Amino acid sequence: MTTNRQIVLNSRPVGAPTLDNFRLVESAIPVPAADEVLLRTMYLSLDPYMRGRMSDTPSYAPPVELNAVMVGGTVARVEASNHTDFKVGDLVLSFSGWQDYAVANGDSLNKLSPTLTQPSIALGALGMPGFTAYMGLLDIGQPKAGETVVVAAASGAVGAIVGQIAKLQGCRVIGIAGGADKCAYVTDELGFDACIDRKDPDFAAQLAAACPAGIDVYFENVGGAVFDAVLPLLNVGARVPVCGLIASYNDSQLPAGPDRLGLLMGTLLKKRIKMQGFIIFDDYGHRYGEFFAAMNEWLAAGKIKFKEDRIDGLENAPAAFIGLLEGKNFGKLVVHVAD
Repeated sequence: MTTNRQIVLNSRPVGAPTLDNFRLVESAIPVPAADEVLLRTMYLSLDPYMRGRMSDTPSYAPPVELNAVMVGGTVARVEASNHTDFKVGDLVLSFSGWQDYAVANGDSLNKLSPTLTQPSIALGALGMPGFTAYMGLLDIGQPKAGETVVVAAASGAVGAIVGQIAKLQGCRVIGIAGGADKCAYVTDELGFDACIDRKDPDFAAQLAAACPAGIDVYFENVGGAVFDAVLPLLNVGARVPVCGLIASYNDSQLPAGPDRLGLLMGTLLKKRIKMQGFIIFDDYGHRYGEFFAAMNEWLAAGKIKFKEDRIDGLENAPAAFIGLLEGKNFGKLVVHVAD
């Protein structure tokens, strides 16, 4: 290629993003300076947190500037190197965003093993989603054998791993997913004890029936109506790791309906519930090595399964991302940009 394709933030969305919020531009392939490397993107990770970065509102990370390249984790190949630790052909985990090429300071990159048969797994089970599942469940959720663990978005990149780790801890695991096909995958392939379809009209009753002893750990990825159904089932001393609230990411104002804040606060108090949000690399970056070793071992032993939803072509990233926020993906959403 002689040009660098980039997908930039064209405008800030109001409500759900549209294709008009993105724009594909072309520029010259950048040239690495001293201690930098030129990266060719092979795989781009698409994740729900990116919706927050599109809005100009206070958050844990600054927003993407208008006309700037959309942020995102990537697996990339070193095309040229001015850094002593990297050579042409090395595979690295980077954060170079929605573009074909990028330059990066070598100190900001993590070199990947050349023996990885599926390099994109570094964006999933061995990357941010796997790390989020591992630390959120084990450090905040602290599941104990025999307890009931409920996992929202159970067929997704984070939830699928949360439930499998909970099973390894000896827990009874109930998943929540959107659609019969996803629920079947969660039980038949991932080994959850049950999975409830959040789209069923009697979802709340089905969830209650699946949790006769209540819920000890609820891993929150969704919020909204799913959390409304979970809240009355939480046991005394329950733990609720909060890593995402995708049901409200497109909201521009508070949803209509009664104010549930008093009910939530009263339940937290009376049942002594621990509810804790976390930002994975901010809070647990120093423990990545611990996670990486454990997950590698589980993957090698076949104890953790991981499904990838792969889209071909950088130009298709905006539509795929919009679909992600609508729950259309099935597994970890990755864009295949180059071989």
